[in-house]
Amino acid sequence: MDWNRIEGSWKQFSGKAKEHWGKLTDDDMDQINGNREQLEGKLQERYGKSKDEVRKEVDDWSSNQN
Repeated sequence: MDWNRIEGSWKQFSGKAKEHWGKLTDDDMDQINGNREQLEGKLQERYGKSKDEVRKEVDDWSSNQN
């Protein structure tokens, strides 16, 4: 799915993102507010993964959203 659609409907997608990445908190989701770079940064922080790993995970997750 196009990230612009996810960003525009962040309230709907934030629950799905939290379900997928369980270490993200409600405060994280509010701070991210649909911003992909913020999401990637929080995932790096919470999971200790590289930028490339996180980018691929977010790509895979966003492409599976209907």
